[in-house]
Amino acid sequence: MARESDFLLGFAFTLETQGSLTGVFQEISGLGSENELVEQKIIQNGKEVIQKVPGRLKFTDVTLKAGITKNMEIWTWRKMVEEGKISTARKNATITALDRSGTPAAQWSFVNMWPSKVSGPQFQADANSFVMEEVTLTFENYKREL
Repeated sequence: MARESDFLLGFAFTLETQGSLTGVFQEISGLGSENELVEQKIIQNGKEVIQKVPGRLKFTDVTLKAGITKNMEIWTWRKMVEEGKISTARKNATITALDRSGTPAAQWSFVNMWPSKVSGPQFQADANSFVMEEVTLTFENYKREL
């Protein structure tokens, strides 16, 4: 039985958009936020020093990778953006990390997420691995829920 203090062993990640399962993925990267760094010159004890303060907040894009399947939802979603239907393409979404038993172990909620890039597989005749595709998702805000 897993303890609350045990580290999560990554197994699978689900992406739900507007409450509907969009895909199951084996890899996720880029989840985070950062602030631009602003340097200000100030006088402190008669000396000029540089004070660093947080600037504008930026959310980093999330990249998800999965083995290719017949599921076309990501490609259909991306097509909305390609056709200029960005207001329709922006969706609230949830990424859930599942443990080995399929139970949600961590979860992040996103506001106005949309696919900024989709990459198809690279085929290699002598490869002994799954054929992968990936999607890069952009969003306006997120928070960890679980």
